Amino acid sequence: MDDSRYESLKIENIVASGVIADSIDLGEVSKKVKNCELNTKRFPGAVYRIEKPKIASLIFSSGKVVLTGIRNKPDLYKGLNIIVQSLKEAGVDTYDEPRVGITNIVCSYDIGRYINLNKVVITLNLENIEYEPEQFPGLVYRIKDPKIVALLFSSGKIILTGGKNLEDIKRGLDFLEQKLESIM
Repeated sequence: MDDSRYESLKIENIVASGVIADSIDLGEVSKKVKNCELNTKRFPGAVYRIEKPKIASLIFSSGKVVLTGIRNKPDLYKGLNIIVQSLKEAGVDTYDEPRVGITNIVCSYDIGRYINLNKVVITLNLENIEYEPEQFPGLVYRIKDPKIVALLFSSGKIILTGGKNLEDIKRGLDFLEQKLESIM
C-alpha cells in the first residue's frame, strides 16, 4: 500500500504500560524526584512529568507504570530511560530490562471529503455503530479485526484508537475507507 495515502495520518498519543520494579516506595520517590507528585487522597499512584520528551507517567507502589502523552516510539524509549534513571537515583531497585509495551495508539486522519454520517448509519452494520448526534457529533464505528475504534466526523476527520501498532491503525483505516467508498 502506497504510504502517501497515509499522509494526513498523525499520531496524537501513545500509551504504554508495564512493570519497572518489584515495588516502589512512592513517598520516598516523590520527595527525591523533581516533578513527581504524590497525593494518595486523590490517586493511589505518583504522577511524574518529564519535559523532554513531554511524557506524563503514573507510577504505582506495585512497580507498575503507565506512560502517556508520547508522540513516537523513540520518545517512548527515551522517556522510559529517563524515568527509570530518576527512580534508580532515588534508590529504587528497578529491573535492568523494564517490561513496558505500547497498549494504545491514538491517531487522527483526514479523509479529505465530507462524510454523510446518516448514510453511514443506514448502510453499514448497526451493531458496530453508535451514533447519537444530539449527544455527540461523531459516529463511533467499532472495527473487529483489527480491534480499532474509529470516530468519524462529517468534516471528514477521523480519530482511530485501540491499535497497539501503526500497522493495525492502517489496516483499520483501510477497512474503514473501503466501507465508506461503497456508500459514497
